[in-house]
Amino acid sequence: MDVLEAILRRRSIRKFKDKELKKEEVGELLKAARWAPSAGNKQPWEIIVVRDKEKQEELAEIALEQYWMEEAPIILVVCLNKEIAKGKYGDRGTELYGIQATGAAIQNILLRATELGLGACWVGAFDEDQAKVALKCTGEDDIIPVAMIPIGYPEDLPEAPPRRRVNSFTHVDGYREKDLRDWKGLRKYMKEARRETKKFLRSLEKE
Repeated sequence: MDVLEAILRRRSIRKFKDKELKKEEVGELLKAARWAPSAGNKQPWEIIVVRDKEKQEELAEIALEQYWMEEAPIILVVCLNKEIAKGKYGDRGTELYGIQATGAAIQNILLRATELGLGACWVGAFDEDQAKVALKCTGEDDIIPVAMIPIGYPEDLPEAPPRRRVNSFTHVDGYREKDLRDWKGLRKYMKEARRETKKFLRSLEKE
């Protein structure tokens, strides 16, 4: 599976099979996170692997009562380490660069999970203070939970959600100054790419 296929196959999975993950699979997810890009190579992420079912239930309740999360064998909680992120960048490091880095680590996890035949969901809606209590980091002011990622074997693969067309969000040389309709070569390529993508997504529905 190449990177583009993993991107197209990735879905937000909320139903999981009753099947445990192998420790090697968890290791592969953590390895993928490790190689995410970060400003100054600071790598300002901390990842908590939650296996305990009572703890998972607590996290699900904290995450606006999304109890489907309990079905997953594990929940990876990706946190920002503000002290590491700050470095020489100050507030911009903690408020922007660090969040960018954790986002990159999360995406790496999601794509590697897809490649391994696993399903995952990026959950960002939860009470941060309650999450810190549940994860035993209330005394750690620099540790901020950013996302919870339930991961397991998917029960099914949902259809691909609608996406904006490339031309609707792409600008050339400045915002709204020029769009792809004036760039005929790229416009033609994007049309062909869109047709190929639709064909691939239809093939997924038949699997």
